[in-house]
Amino acid sequence: MPLDDGASLHGDALGVLRAWTAPTPEQELLRARYVRHLERPASTDAGPGRGVFRDCVPDHLTASVLVLSHDGASVLLTLHGKAERWFQLGGHLEAGDATLAAVAEREAREESGLSLVVDPVPVHLDEHVVPFCRPGTGDAARPVHHLDVRFVAVADAGAEPVVSDESLDVRWWPSDALPTPDLFESVALARTRSGAA
Repeated sequence: MPLDDGASLHGDALGVLRAWTAPTPEQELLRARYVRHLERPASTDAGPGRGVFRDCVPDHLTASVLVLSHDGASVLLTLHGKAERWFQLGGHLEAGDATLAAVAEREAREESGLSLVVDPVPVHLDEHVVPFCRPGTGDAARPVHHLDVRFVAVADAGAEPVVSDESLDVRWWPSDALPTPDLFESVALARTRSGAA
């Protein structure tokens, strides 16, 4: 069976982002920026999966999930090994992934051990620089930007995560006392979407 070249994942990402209704004007600007990124013409070294895989620099998509407790009072976060900061669960798109939501679900399972149902409609977008990721030399050594598409999932009551090899720690944090202030907006949107706000 031939290796998935990313065409179907690229198509899913573009379709999801074209159809998504952004909750704020700032989020609409990001949505449009993501769509432009995915619509750019293929170059001689970029295949149908252009823009979605980590070898697309300086920008590529990532997918993550805000995992809420059953009552929405807590959010599951992971202490990232390289960044040494608390983040939502998520990561890079890989060959063989079918959809953005499936990537978020896979990453959550890998990083927490929990089986979750991810809402297939994004809840928030976040573009951020990844300072420890500078592939190449010269112009190719520019900092990488993750174009993160965030989803939401609600864990079962009493769900107990486990720490994976990818994390230093995984734990529940109160929704109103997060260790990473830039997560408040996305958590608030996730709580509203899930009906827990």
